[in-house]
Amino acid sequence: MSTVQNNKSLDGAAEGAGSEFLAFTLGSEEYGIDILKVQEIRGYEAVTRIANAPEFIKGVINLRGIIIPVVDMRIKFKLGTPVYDQFTVVIILNIGGRIMGMVVDSVSDVTTLTPDQIKPAPEMGTAFNSDYMIGLGTVDERMLILVDIDKLMSSSEMGLMDKLAA
Repeated sequence: MSTVQNNKSLDGAAEGAGSEFLAFTLGSEEYGIDILKVQEIRGYEAVTRIANAPEFIKGVINLRGIIIPVVDMRIKFKLGTPVYDQFTVVIILNIGGRIMGMVVDSVSDVTTLTPDQIKPAPEMGTAFNSDYMIGLGTVDERMLILVDIDKLMSSSEMGLMDKLAA
């Protein structure tokens, strides 16, 4: 098992046989992504729009001299009109050496899930393509939709890996 190298453990979860996921919310649902893909978490700030970009690409921000694209996941997953408030954050991701931002409603914690706590994703035909799901993580009564963030952000429909990232 690899150790966490970015010291992002918000709850000091003990390392063990599990995988660590950063939990975040979009609407009423809770999602999780591999903590090792997360570079940092920032408050939401205004972005610079890019002409003719898909609606879910909010624009770009300047992150310490690097121009990075920012995707609004609520728009991407068709979860209603996004509201930007004091809880809205941008999760800065490092996907295959490309830096990009992902706007979410809020971030809750880092959760360690063992393999037996991760169930396969059901086929549902929802707005969220199950191709991008690792599965469903369960901790007591809590359920996280685990997202394969590499596959999602590098998908052709996102168009981020070729066109937008500067």
